[in-house]
Amino acid sequence: MTNLSGKRIVIAGGSGFLGLSLAEHLSRAGGEVVILSRSRPQADGRWTHLFWDGRTPGEWVSTLDGADAVVNLAGRTVNCIKTPDHQDEILRSRVESTRALGAAMRTVGSPPPVWVQMSTAHIYGDPPAAICTEDSATGIGFAPTIGHAWEAAFAESKLPQQRGVIMRTSFVIGRDRGAGGGALATLRLLARIGLGGRVGKGTQGMSWMHEADFNKLFSQAITDDSMSGVYIASAPNPVSQVDFMRTLRQVVRMPIGLPAFEWMVRIGAPLVFRTDPELALYGRYVVSKRLAEAGFEFQFPTLEPALRDLHQ
Repeated sequence: MTNLSGKRIVIAGGSGFLGLSLAEHLSRAGGEVVILSRSRPQADGRWTHLFWDGRTPGEWVSTLDGADAVVNLAGRTVNCIKTPDHQDEILRSRVESTRALGAAMRTVGSPPPVWVQMSTAHIYGDPPAAICTEDSATGIGFAPTIGHAWEAAFAESKLPQQRGVIMRTSFVIGRDRGAGGGALATLRLLARIGLGGRVGKGTQGMSWMHEADFNKLFSQAITDDSMSGVYIASAPNPVSQVDFMRTLRQVVRMPIGLPAFEWMVRIGAPLVFRTDPELALYGRYVVSKRLAEAGFEFQFPTLEPALRDLHQ
């Protein structure tokens, strides 16, 4: 584990599923962690919490002065029905929080020398079979538009002297620390009741990453001066949807996995799960070329050991 003793790290949007996991990891590594969020974290830990609205300056600005790194995870969840209001919130929560951090860092005497910025692997769109790397063309549609706007806001907000790292993050699988278990919790439930079978064609890509590797990667981005620019944050072995669910069923010991046809998902996802059916029907295969070149070693490069670790 990277030694972060004596380092103050500010995590914007740190009260959610990923933020609490990262905060726990960084604090165990000796870091002094400050979480900025709209609501108090639903768990106790060795961190300080400050309220912010993700849009305007407040008392939180002073914690950036002298900090060693800022990590921005802020953004409304995309696990929702994509009404016009929700789409607007998804965009604004990402762009405005990024701009707020940039504006705040221009007012302090000693801003953090490194800024690690969350982005999304959805920026590559939904190619049915292509394996996307950092060099691949980005896609079209709502999610790629969000990704481009998010990264553009970061480029505009980052200080000229700051080292900036963008993480185009895939589906992170991890434990519930009080802020929910992410999409894996829903998939696990479906698998356990025998509904975890093929969705639509089943060939859509599921690019995933264990939270341990997510945390290790963000820690390395904070401390490794050679890291800058865009990286794909995803395990090196993405799988199809049907293979992901088959593996999950094996782990939870459910031999049956009933399929869901596309028309069923388009009706059931908004009615039952209050979410966008396209999150299940489409996907992408992403693999980082730059992490391999940097020699980053995954603790969980393949899916079955990753899932079994989370179900012990």
